[in-house]
Amino acid sequence: MRLTGDYHTHTIYSHGKGTVLENAMRAKEIGLQEIAITDHGFEQLAFGLRHERIPQLIADCKEASRLTGIPVYVGTEANLCDENGRTDLREEDYKDFDIFLMGIHRFVKFTHFRDFWNMFVRNSVDTTFHIRPSKSLVRYNTNAYINSIKKYPIDAVTHLNYQSFCDVVEVAKAARDYGTYIELNAKKVHLTDEELVKVRDTGVRFIIDSDAHTVDRVGDTKLVDKILSRVDIPRDRIDNIDGRKPNFRFRAYKEKNL
Repeated sequence: MRLTGDYHTHTIYSHGKGTVLENAMRAKEIGLQEIAITDHGFEQLAFGLRHERIPQLIADCKEASRLTGIPVYVGTEANLCDENGRTDLREEDYKDFDIFLMGIHRFVKFTHFRDFWNMFVRNSVDTTFHIRPSKSLVRYNTNAYINSIKKYPIDAVTHLNYQSFCDVVEVAKAARDYGTYIELNAKKVHLTDEELVKVRDTGVRFIIDSDAHTVDRVGDTKLVDKILSRVDIPRDRIDNIDGRKPNFRFRAYKEKNL
């Protein structure tokens, strides 16, 4: 199994350690055909991408592509901000981006206090103290994921269930039906083997990403390799390995609507 493209990497534009060019050079060095720079969304309060930096980010990606000879996509890992599924990638910003990832994160400007309470406080307390989440919290997170997948042309859900709780089967079904990938994240364990089997059995498609925050981890799949040695996922359901490239939903949306 060989990674074709790594579509989830971070740089100094949020809280990664490397530059766009350094990530791209590493991708080229290890034989990737393309890479995306997907720094954290605008409403990540501590280290999100800022709107005023978008022109320079775009310029850096173009220059890195020119110097390395591989496509370097401008992306974002948008934040899920409320139960209605709102993310912090606004439609007016679509023109500036190539890749649209989405995940649950902490320290975000949530829409309402209720969203802050559920998505940050309750998720954090339950994960930190290993408390079994309530049905209401699982329902809230599940609704947030599904509503977002239905509302926006999201390419992939990142690290599903990491530091949060949802009905992974229902989220995977929505992703399957709307053409959104479930990411197998190589930085953090986010699904148990049992949960991954259930997700697999929905028929949803996958991509593998490094979630690299340092240059040396670009293209790193070791954690996922270990998981796949235990959980049998058909390789033809993983769309960024062995020369294959994903059919990204956001790209199709832009071609049709922008």
